[in-house]
Amino acid sequence: MNAQRRDVLKSGGGVTMLALLAAAGWLKPGQALAADGWNAAAFATKSLDDTVRALGGSAPAPSTDISFVQTPDIAENGAVVPVGVTSAIPKTESIAILVEKNPNMLVGVFDIPPGTAPSITTRMKMGQSSKVYALVKADGKYYVASKEVKVTLGGCGG
Repeated sequence: MNAQRRDVLKSGGGVTMLALLAAAGWLKPGQALAADGWNAAAFATKSLDDTVRALGGSAPAPSTDISFVQTPDIAENGAVVPVGVTSAIPKTESIAILVEKNPNMLVGVFDIPPGTAPSITTRMKMGQSSKVYALVKADGKYYVASKEVKVTLGGCGG
């Protein structure tokens, strides 16, 4: 089979699927190709305070109502470090994961819809041993908790 024909069929199938989703009203035009919620400034920050400011908040308050689950004390491979965060703070709106010594501190921000359990799990890269921060936005205020994670084999170019 001709490789160009295969590429055309793959591209055409994707475009057709997007058109069908848009026609059905499940996908707004432009939503499939653009990330309107992208906050490039927040992902370029190098400190906790800068990240909170870029996300639109002020200094976060330490909280014992934020807990780390499935997050190891020692990660054997920094390329794939599991992390989980659960918030017991009422009206939790979002949870962000930050790694202190990564080239870009902010790993991700997860919006928590009302009425759902404020808990997330994911995997992240860590270049070296450092603090991992869980930044929770609840009722318009920011709260933070941290955990030290030791990495034996670096994942961010190490």
